[in-house]
Amino acid sequence: MNLRLETGKMIIKIPSDIRRMREVSLKILGSLKSYDLDNDRMFDIRLAVEEAVRNAIIHGNESDKAKSVTITYWIEDDKINVVVEDEGKGFDPLGLPDPTANDNIMKNSGRGVYLVKKLMDEVEFNAIGNKLKMTKKLK
Repeated sequence: MNLRLETGKMIIKIPSDIRRMREVSLKILGSLKSYDLDNDRMFDIRLAVEEAVRNAIIHGNESDKAKSVTITYWIEDDKINVVVEDEGKGFDPLGLPDPTANDNIMKNSGRGVYLVKKLMDEVEFNAIGNKLKMTKKLK
């Protein structure tokens, strides 16, 4: 895991290896210790980060270990901001099926973006869909 600081932002770059997503979430959560967040808020951030990184690895980079996922995070105005970017072709986040619809409720996948949107306060994608920015209020 490469880690560097850029103008107040921490940048982590990992290969597309699903085993690396936990260390990313732990690193981000570690940066929040001084905020004395409750367990629910910490859980929301951890799950959202892990889902976003998992999607970038599996769907974005198609688990190609030659491709990387870059995670940038920073705290500003009592909010944690996390950007997850893969090297894939992207996707249309508006074209995803509703995981709560009857036809999709029993499927084993398809809930990652839905969960991120429910757990975080703000979520936005770039135009091609290979970069996700999510924000959570810390207070």
